[in-house]
Amino acid sequence: MNRAIQCGIALGWAMGAVLGLGQASPPQSQRQIAMALEQQGKNIEAEAAWRVYLKDHPSSPEPYAHLGLLEARQEHYKEAVPLYRKAMAINPAIPGLRLNLGLALFKGGDLKQAIQEFQPLLKSQPPSSPEAQRLTILLGMAHYGLSEYAEAVPFLKAAAAQDAQNLPLRLALAHSCLWTKQFQCVLDVYHEILMLDAESAESDMLAGEALDEKKDITGAIQQFRAAIKVNPREPNVHFGLGYLLWTQTEYREAASEFQAELANDPDHIQSMLYLADSEIQQNQYEAAAPLLEKVLKQDSGVGLAHLDLGIVLAQAGRYDEALRELTAAAKLMPGDVNVHWRLARLYRSMGKMDEAKAEFAKASSLNKAADESLFNKIKNGQPRSAPAQQPAPPPEK
Repeated sequence: MNRAIQCGIALGWAMGAVLGLGQASPPQSQRQIAMALEQQGKNIEAEAAWRVYLKDHPSSPEPYAHLGLLEARQEHYKEAVPLYRKAMAINPAIPGLRLNLGLALFKGGDLKQAIQEFQPLLKSQPPSSPEAQRLTILLGMAHYGLSEYAEAVPFLKAAAAQDAQNLPLRLALAHSCLWTKQFQCVLDVYHEILMLDAESAESDMLAGEALDEKKDITGAIQQFRAAIKVNPREPNVHFGLGYLLWTQTEYREAASEFQAELANDPDHIQSMLYLADSEIQQNQYEAAAPLLEKVLKQDSGVGLAHLDLGIVLAQAGRYDEALRELTAAAKLMPGDVNVHWRLARLYRSMGKMDEAKAEFAKASSLNKAADESLFNKIKNGQPRSAPAQQPAPPPEK
């Protein structure tokens, strides 16, 4: 490069400096800095920048909304909520703000408040829009999470109808239908699930429970066997089959299923309880005793455990201890015929004839009441249900 050219370049630089052509761009505003940091995922730096901006603009909803979003990104949902609410108080019309508030409440576990935010949003959306579908799912799952299954069903049905491939949605719907005694709904959803996953042990169990409630015991047993074939380690699957077999007095096979459940979950209290009862039904009293003691150690309020332990102790001639257990069972299950019949037999063995007579009378009265109830059902055309062998176990949820 010759000297003349160099001088020309230098002169150009000087002219540019004089005219301002070479000046740096103006410094970014605080808002632009905060937005840029947020977009880069620099949450801590962005939060600091938005707080600086907030000091200069205390009446603006924008910094509160962005600070809430930054907290939510870090899964600090409870911290995000008051920030969103402050933004809402200043300007509730900011696009997406109410949805972000609802999502923070939902993810933070405040499902009731989330529902209150989602409901007006759903009403404002076109029914067939993706936003409406999303809100319908959120409302259904929020009610489901609150155990408000009757309220969840219509939302989950609507959402499932719009999403033919959503398996978790259908499982939630099937559970909700089961717990609201909509058994045909369970079976209908079950067939939809089979189209998506033919190897779903959970759905087989749901169908089995629905068939059991519809008094189709054979069908229910088949469904639980199918579930075991798919996944023998599915929680409660062996217990469910075992209990169905137990109600049919198939005690030997039922015991095998309860043992299989305990192999999967050694602390499964109901399997211990019904395994013990199955052993008693087969006159295996010694095998039942340690199981019953373990059940009562975990939960002293299980009436059937007190009853069965009373039977075991009476069989061993330990009458005082048996009386203690049967008396406890009577307090927990005052309407159970078997409890009073066992107490009557025990009192008779102890030579307490007046007490035995009183307990036999109670058992007779309860039997009479049950017979009258059954007669009235038959008279009124109601279906006869299968006789209960023992008090039914609490439902597995």
